Amino acid sequence: MGDKANAHPGAAGRATAADHPASVRNVVLVGHSGSGKTTLVEALALTAGAVNRAGRVEDGGTVSDYDEIEHRQQRSVQLSLVPVDWDGYKINILDTPGYADFVGELRAGLRAADAALFVVSASDGVDGSTRMVWEECAAVGMPRAIVITHLESARADFDEMTRTCAEAFGADDPDAVLPLYLPLHGPQGPDGHAPVTGLIGLLSQRLFDYASGERKESEPGPEQLPLIEEARNRLIEGIIAESEDETLMDRYLGGEELDFKTLVQDLERAVARGIFFPVLAAAPAAEGAKQGLGTVELLELITGGFPTPLEREAPTVTTPDGRARQVKACDPDGPLVAEVVKTASDPYVGRVSMVRVFSGTLRPDETVHVSGHGLADRGHEDHDVDERIGALSAPFGKQQRALTHAIAGDLACVAKLSRAETGDTLSSKDDPLLMEPWEMPDPLLPLAIQAHSKADEDKLSQGLGRLVAEDPTMRLEQNQDTHQVVLWCLGEAHADVALERLRSRYGVQVDVVPHKVSLRETFADRSAGRGRHVKQSGGHGQYAICAIEVEPLPGGSGIEFVDKVVGGAVPRQFIPSVEKGVRAQAAKGVAAGYALIDIRITLLDGKAHSVDSSDAAFQTAGALALREAAVDARIHLLEPVAEVTVLVGDEYVGAVMSDLSGRRGRVVGTEQAGGNRTLVRAEVPEIEIGRYGVDLRSLSHGTARFNRTYARHEPMPAQLAEKIREQAQGNT
Repeated sequence: MGDKANAHPGAAGRATAADHPASVRNVVLVGHSGSGKTTLVEALALTAGAVNRAGRVEDGGTVSDYDEIEHRQQRSVQLSLVPVDWDGYKINILDTPGYADFVGELRAGLRAADAALFVVSASDGVDGSTRMVWEECAAVGMPRAIVITHLESARADFDEMTRTCAEAFGADDPDAVLPLYLPLHGPQGPDGHAPVTGLIGLLSQRLFDYASGERKESEPGPEQLPLIEEARNRLIEGIIAESEDETLMDRYLGGEELDFKTLVQDLERAVARGIFFPVLAAAPAAEGAKQGLGTVELLELITGGFPTPLEREAPTVTTPDGRARQVKACDPDGPLVAEVVKTASDPYVGRVSMVRVFSGTLRPDETVHVSGHGLADRGHEDHDVDERIGALSAPFGKQQRALTHAIAGDLACVAKLSRAETGDTLSSKDDPLLMEPWEMPDPLLPLAIQAHSKADEDKLSQGLGRLVAEDPTMRLEQNQDTHQVVLWCLGEAHADVALERLRSRYGVQVDVVPHKVSLRETFADRSAGRGRHVKQSGGHGQYAICAIEVEPLPGGSGIEFVDKVVGGAVPRQFIPSVEKGVRAQAAKGVAAGYALIDIRITLLDGKAHSVDSSDAAFQTAGALALREAAVDARIHLLEPVAEVTVLVGDEYVGAVMSDLSGRRGRVVGTEQAGGNRTLVRAEVPEIEIGRYGVDLRSLSHGTARFNRTYARHEPMPAQLAEKIREQAQGNT
C-alpha cells in the first residue's frame, strides 16, 4: 500500500484499455465544494504521468484544457472521469460535484465506483452533506479512505482534523479511522506557519520528503521517531483489531514485533472489506514540481488497498419483462451487462455516454440492446431498442483516447448512442437484460418555464427531451391543470444549469414564470340553478331549459350526476347532453377558473321543444345552470396539502418545526431515527413549500432531507382565497 518501504512508480501515464478486471481500480472522489477534489485529480494525474511538468497532456492537449472543461461545466457541476495508469494498474478516477444540488451526479459516481475517497479540507472540516454520503457508502459496505487537503493553510491542523474525521466517520468505531502518515513540517515562515513538506510513514517508519518537488525517501532522524510512536502503536492495534488472523493480537500483546509485510497485507484487506478507513494527506504540486505531496501514497493506496471490480457483487439483473437472471460477477466472457452512468452532449460528436461495464466486453461498432425502464414519472419513456454504438474512448479533459474494448469492471465513453439515457442498460441484442436502477433523489423545486418566442417554442420540446435524458434527477411535467411546463429540479443551482444548457447547448431561450399550484373549487352548501338557452334566428332555433340542484360531497368523491327528471320533462336522449354540459363547466370552474370537485349535481326538471331542442342546446343549458347555482352559493377554493417528512439532526428539530408552523403546517408527529436525528411528520399546504428544499438546506446547514406526497385538497383560508379570486378576475 502507500506505506511500502521501497515503493516506486513503475509504468505510469494515460490509461489505455484494461485486459483484466484485477488490474482496474474505480474510485470516486467525494467532498463538499471547495474541498479540493478537482485539484487533487490534477495532482494525481501529474504524478501518474498523464501530464508532464510543462503542463502538456499526451496527444497534444494541455492541463489547462482540463481546467477549461471543468470551468465550462460551471464549477464542476458534472461527474467527470479521468483514467490514469499507475504501476501496471488502470485507475478510473471519478470526480463528483461538491454542490448539494448535483447529488444525482454523485450517486452516479458511487454507482460506477468500487471505492470512495473522501476529500476533507483541513481549513473547513466535515460538513453535514459529506457525513450523509459517508452513511450511504456505509449502508452498502463501500470501502472508503479519507484524504486531508489544504494543509498549506495557516489554520490547518492535521492532528485536529484527523480527530474530527474520527468523530464524524467513526461513530461506531473511532479506532477504524486512523492516519497512515504524519505530516513533516518545514521551517516556520515569517507568519509563524510551518508548511508541510513531507510525510512520515507510521508502519514503515520511513520519511518521504516532497520539498524538492519530487518524492525522496530516507530514514527519519532519531528525534522524529518518538513523535510517531504513539500514533504508530494505535495504528497497529487498529489494524490488528480488524485482522482476520485472531492470533495477531495475542502475539502483539506478547511483545512480538510483527512483520511489516503482514501488517500491510492485513491493512489492505481491512480497507478492501470496508471496515478500516485510513487517513492520508495531500497537497498540489508547486509550479515546476513533478509530484504533489502525498499523491504517490494515495495512488499506492488505491492500487493496493481498494478492491478490484472482481470483489463487487453482481448487480441485480432481469430480462426487460421482469424475469430474474443470474449473472456472474465481473466476467469479461459473460453476457454483456453495462450501464449508462452519465449522458452528455458534445457539439461535434453528439451524444456521449459514460458507461460502466459490469459483465462481458464492450467493443466499438457493435450493435447492442438499449433498455430503459422505471423513470416514466420523470419524463423518460420506457424503451427497448437496438443501437449500433460508435467509438469507445477514455477521456481526459477535451482529449479522447480511442479504446479497442472495455472489459467487465472498466469504464469507457461511448459515442453515437442516440437513444440511450442515464440509467439505461446496454446488453447483447440477442440476450436483452435490464439492471435494477440506482436510487435517484426526488427533485422538489419546481421551475415553470415558457418559450421566449415562437422560434423557441418550436425547439422547446426537443431541448427539454434531451435535457432530461442527460439528467434523471430532473423531472419534466406537463401540468394538465395549470397548463404549465414545469422542470422539477434539486435546487436553485440545478435550475440555473438547466436553463443555461437549454440556451447554450440546444439554442432554446425560455422565460421563467411563477409556478402555479393546482387549486380546486367546491360548493360549501346546497344550491340550485336554472339554465335557459332559448334562441330563434330563422330556421331551426335553439331551445333547452334545465333545473339542477348542487350539493357538496366528502373529499375525494369527485363529481356525481343524478337524473331525477319525471314525466319526460327532459327527453331521455338529452339527459347525457345536460351531464356533458355541467361536467364541461365544472372543469372550467365557476369562481376563479379552477376545476370543481366533490359535488353532486341532480337534474330535477326542464323543458324541450320538438323541433328546436338539440344536444348542443342542452349542453349549453347545463353549463348555464351550474353557473347560476354558483352565484348565490359559497364557493370554497381548495388547495393541495402534502404529507411532508423531514429527516433532520436533533439540534435543528425546533427550528424545523417552527418553520413548518410558519408555513401553515401541522406537525402530526416526531420519532427518533438514529444517529442523533429525528423524523418530523407534518401536513403542509403545497403553495407554502415551493421553495422548501432551498430553505430547509439553509436552515439545517445542508444536513436535512425531506420528502412530500400529495394528501388531499382542503379549503384555503378565506382571506387568501379572496385574494386569488381577485387575481383571477383581474386576468379575465
